[in-house]
Amino acid sequence: MFVFDNASGGTIVTAILAWLVVFAALFCLNEVTRRFKWIGFAAFVILPIVLTVMWFTVLGDTAYKDWFHLAKVYSSTAGCIIFWCIRFVGGTRKDGSKWRLADKKAFLFLAPLILAINIAEACARDFQVGGMALTVPTAVDGLKVISGPWNYMNAVAGILNMLTITGWWGITIRKKTPKDGSRDMIWPDMLWFWIIAYDLWNFTYTYNCIPAHSWYAGLALLLAPTLCAFTVGKGAWLQHRAQTLALWCMFAQTFPSFQDQGKFFVESSFNPTVYTVLGAIALISNVLVFAYMLYRVAKLKKNPYTNDIYTDLKQYKEIKELAE
Repeated sequence: MFVFDNASGGTIVTAILAWLVVFAALFCLNEVTRRFKWIGFAAFVILPIVLTVMWFTVLGDTAYKDWFHLAKVYSSTAGCIIFWCIRFVGGTRKDGSKWRLADKKAFLFLAPLILAINIAEACARDFQVGGMALTVPTAVDGLKVISGPWNYMNAVAGILNMLTITGWWGITIRKKTPKDGSRDMIWPDMLWFWIIAYDLWNFTYTYNCIPAHSWYAGLALLLAPTLCAFTVGKGAWLQHRAQTLALWCMFAQTFPSFQDQGKFFVESSFNPTVYTVLGAIALISNVLVFAYMLYRVAKLKKNPYTNDIYTDLKQYKEIKELAE
């Protein structure tokens, strides 16, 4: 699946060590930015402004300039800002009553919208690479890719993943406790099976379209928010995903050589069998989640987007207990 040895002295040992550093850094930085309100603001509002100036000036010769990388860094950062506002923006009306964005359904819609946009961007890229009909590894926007049916299988998997984003009206805020004062944006209806299907789809996307980055931007970047969502930050997977993605994209824009060359570079084997198996796994997992959603909709006779449809499941109840 991966080729670890390279001309710059890279080996499987250096690749694993670098992967562990990336994974630990993403997990820890997400913990800091989610637990401390103003550190999160600095990381996702002030830092991107400073870095943008650098990318188009002093780092203009090295930073990525193609539409896809720029779309990813700014859309993920926009998601972080929106989620920060949902968690913390509110006030007092003239009559003394309280208000907050977390109670505004129209504003909550931005959460599934930003998620769907990110998925759609990746699906478009899969369709684009598939349509190039590249029978041998060929450089596109600086990265080698190869085309095949796996691109279309995975693009369909991504579309199904978008269709199974349910219960966004149920998004709420985590209550403060002595152990966790983060006020995470939690989404009770976004449960483990959807997250796993997303991870399988997204890893396959990275392997299809940015194979030289999938060791880090695929495995490490997906596992960090998933581990957090299943442990210390239950129910807030989307927030964790947006924050780790934004942090990684900012790092990759600033230091592209980390994953593009040198001893930490990890290449794809470009084995069509591996691509096909990954595409099939991503598609099957998302078909199963889609079928399960349809079953729940038929059983409960509820709109899956404006209603929570997994309310009787144990994990849903555990997450719901964390809400204010």
